[in-house]
Amino acid sequence: MLKLSAVIITYNEERYIDECLKSLTNVADEIIVVDSYSTDKTKIICEKYNVLFIEQKFLGYVEQKNFALKQASYNHIVSLDGDESLSHELQQSILKVKSNWTNDGYYCKRYNNFCGQWIKYSDWYPNKKIRVFDKRKSCWKGINPHDQVFVNSSKKIGKLKGDILHLTYQSYSEFNQKVESFSSISAESYYKLGKRSNLFKIIWNPSWAFFKSYILRLGFLDGKNGLFICYQTGKRTFLKYAKLWKIQKTNSL
Repeated sequence: MLKLSAVIITYNEERYIDECLKSLTNVADEIIVVDSYSTDKTKIICEKYNVLFIEQKFLGYVEQKNFALKQASYNHIVSLDGDESLSHELQQSILKVKSNWTNDGYYCKRYNNFCGQWIKYSDWYPNKKIRVFDKRKSCWKGINPHDQVFVNSSKKIGKLKGDILHLTYQSYSEFNQKVESFSSISAESYYKLGKRSNLFKIIWNPSWAFFKSYILRLGFLDGKNGLFICYQTGKRTFLKYAKLWKIQKTNSL
């Protein structure tokens, strides 16, 4: 049976990190937590488990996760955020894969909880993510703050049964704050990459994002919270392009 490293990045995750670590103890042969100098009890909780706790100034979502990968002793990885944990079924799936690893990476479904409700539709489920992979053939890429694992040989991707249980925002205000923060990071990242905004993108892209998630992907079936989630999907897109437009104007002066 091959050895597996669990890799987690954290910042102020005292609400969720215990469940995250508990779900990994029977699956991983080592657990590495890369923390961005949390000011809550994250470190204290982690020290209750057999983990390697590394403090590292936040480098950016993509950069921090690639830094964390380099700290792993083993080539085979399961990667989680501090507010995620493995369902029992997914734990069993990973244990089976450890005995018969046949791909470069494996998709897992992520099941998101918003304000106490498990969201079954819109862009939030099944929300497939590659989180079990061979680090020799993979790395984190993407445009901050949105990161994803890229496997060099995309034809060798399997699927695992079970869910990553993601405890997202537990209040509307918390979600609003994150949308504001993430849209600013996205706008800055887009500008650095040479992407530009215009009035068409500011108007059309948010409208399409809402329509796609609420109507085409059945977000309305999640009720009031589904409506709010899809609204925020459109709002985040609007803010991203509006803020990018403002950066363009500022830098052209």
